[in-house]
Amino acid sequence: MSTPPQALPAPPPSLRTRLLRHVLGPLALTWLVGTVASALLANSFTQRAFDRSLLDDAYAIAANVREEPDGLEFPLSSREVKAVLFDQVETVYFAVLREDGTLLAGNASLPAPPPHEGQVYRFSDMRFHGRALRAVRLQLTTPAPFEVITAQTVHSRSVMLRSALLYSLASQVLLLVVLALWLGRAIRQELRPLAMFQQALDQRDARDLAPMRVEASTRDLQRLGRAVNDLLARVAQGVQAQREFAGNVAHELRTPLAGIRALASYGLAQKEPAVWREQLTGIVQSEARASHLVDQLLALALADEARGSMPLRPVPLDQLVRDTVLRFLPRADAAGVDLGALGLEQAVTVQGQPLLIEGVLSNLIDNALRYGVPPAGEAPQVTVELAREDGSVVLSVLDNGPGIAPVQRQQLQQRWVQGRDGERLGQGAGLGLEIVARYAELLGARLELTPGPQGRGLCARLVFAPSASTPGGEN
Repeated sequence: MSTPPQALPAPPPSLRTRLLRHVLGPLALTWLVGTVASALLANSFTQRAFDRSLLDDAYAIAANVREEPDGLEFPLSSREVKAVLFDQVETVYFAVLREDGTLLAGNASLPAPPPHEGQVYRFSDMRFHGRALRAVRLQLTTPAPFEVITAQTVHSRSVMLRSALLYSLASQVLLLVVLALWLGRAIRQELRPLAMFQQALDQRDARDLAPMRVEASTRDLQRLGRAVNDLLARVAQGVQAQREFAGNVAHELRTPLAGIRALASYGLAQKEPAVWREQLTGIVQSEARASHLVDQLLALALADEARGSMPLRPVPLDQLVRDTVLRFLPRADAAGVDLGALGLEQAVTVQGQPLLIEGVLSNLIDNALRYGVPPAGEAPQVTVELAREDGSVVLSVLDNGPGIAPVQRQQLQQRWVQGRDGERLGQGAGLGLEIVARYAELLGARLELTPGPQGRGLCARLVFAPSASTPGGEN
């Protein structure tokens, strides 16, 4: 039984639509509330004006009440009353009541409530013969106590309220439409650089990592363009590092692998065990050289990837130096090299990364063991020293070998550059000091290559900045 395909979610609205909603929605609601409040306030003042006119009519009726010997009289005829209470639109009713509530003149049974105690008149809404009326009841004491009620229909009031609401809403809606058109045009113009930026990104080839050209109309878009260009730069740096790594591996492993294949082919073509042993020994040496090369290439790749992403932290340098020297002791003893360490009596802490510092020290010791071989008749010696100079911590590796000519010291810190001994011995690939220089840069330290004491040998120094070193520390 097949399941029906699920409906795809609706795409989210555009940024322009969201901005218009967030701006026009609250603005329309605010205008609506303001319009209703203004119309109600206008209606309140209009009602007061109508009520005042209605009260004036009541006083006009009361002014025509006379006191006669037989009691109160209202001498106006119906035509005269219509002239006093004339209104072109509304129907007006009135009643004059004696003190006992009996009708003196006008319409009987107008249900207007009497004024509250201490008040002279009272307005009220009522229904009379099925019609809605607005009424006022007036109490007077001269020439004798009596009451006057005037009431009129509310058609004009309702029409005026509806007209005020209609015209206010119509004008506000018109203004809102004009504002929406203006805002839509303004937002579209402001977002045009962003749309062009997006279009440029969509059309760009995946291999093109050059910085984008951003026509920034706002500071936010400028920051976005800068962030994208920074990301492209980091990606380009990573891609370049990968390309270099792949090229380095392909270039440098070709020779040892071809040598291993040649040795194995030659050994297989021979029948003497002595030849086989000789070829196997050569294969082991070639494999060791290839493994060392791979380790160095991986170290360079690590240095390229760690640029800017490896935070520094306190490192007990004396303990790290001691552990690294002990790790190289068996190899030094097998090669007949006197490997020692100085300055480890006092704890020293620096800001760095253990992996990077160990990589620097390992490469320097490895180079010293490989190439720091003195002339015949003198015992080879390599010394690792930890010292302080002018507030800086200095990590040195000193050998008593032939040393390096001054012109070569800077060249040896470049990739694939070997000294004469390395070329003569066929060892290494010219990456050791390149790795050390790259690690020193990541550590914020300085690499120095100087002659040893009395101008003999080589002294490789890693100088940590004063701010990176901490006096004392705990192991």
